[in-house]
Amino acid sequence: MNEQVINLIVKRTGITQENAQKAVLVVFDFLKTKLPAPIASQLEPFLTGGTVNTSGITQQAGGFVKSKVEGVLAGKS
Repeated sequence: MNEQVINLIVKRTGITQENAQKAVLVVFDFLKTKLPAPIASQLEPFLTGGTVNTSGITQQAGGFVKSKVEGVLAGKS
């Protein structure tokens, strides 16, 4: 698990490390269900401390946002 995130939560909230780990898992599980699959799949390497393909995330997120904006604009034409 990404220790930097855990330590930051512990430091800022004062909760135990165990509870911080639980909180991170809850948030990551929630994000995995709400984000588009290509972006959600990049969360696991971040959580486990693996290598995250940030350029891939940026491209996927940009494509997702672009499709949503185009959809909104198309509906207003």
